[in-house]
Amino acid sequence: MKNEKLKKMFSSKLTKSLAVFLVVLLIGAAVFVNYKLFYDPVDAMGYGDGNMENHFGGSVQTGNSADGENYFTATALNRQQSRDEAIDVLKLVSESEESSEEAKAEASAKLSQIAEDMQNESNIETLVKAKGFEECVAVISDNSVSVIVSAESLQAAEAAQILAIVYDTTGINPENVSIVPKI
Repeated sequence: MKNEKLKKMFSSKLTKSLAVFLVVLLIGAAVFVNYKLFYDPVDAMGYGDGNMENHFGGSVQTGNSADGENYFTATALNRQQSRDEAIDVLKLVSESEESSEEAKAEASAKLSQIAEDMQNESNIETLVKAKGFEECVAVISDNSVSVIVSAESLQAAEAAQILAIVYDTTGINPENVSIVPKI
């Protein structure tokens, strides 16, 4: 019954094109939301202006450490929920018999990229925590990375360590990395 409805729905090229467009739109919306939630311009932190030692002290105050722990947990959960929604839509397209080969290939490539980003985020978080930070959340979007760490402020050496971890893990250049201290 469901298969028959899907076959009817995906029988025309217009419907297939619309489905691909909606998938791309959904993924774009997920990237936009991640960008808006996690992007902190590198310029605001002073990276690259030759005066790094004085620009890593700004943090967001939340009241107490329990709020900070909740922030990191909520951020990781929101990131996972956004990814799960995108993965569900991409799997639907890639597994549908009515989807074009081009749409299936595009969906498969995006699924692979999401899986790679998830692995890289996990690796970054583990390595940053190994450097002594209690909490860390990394978010990869397109060709940029946001790393949020539990700290009142960051010293230039700590920021350099995080930038090196991100570069070694992802190959993304430091000018596309945002490090945000949060307590």
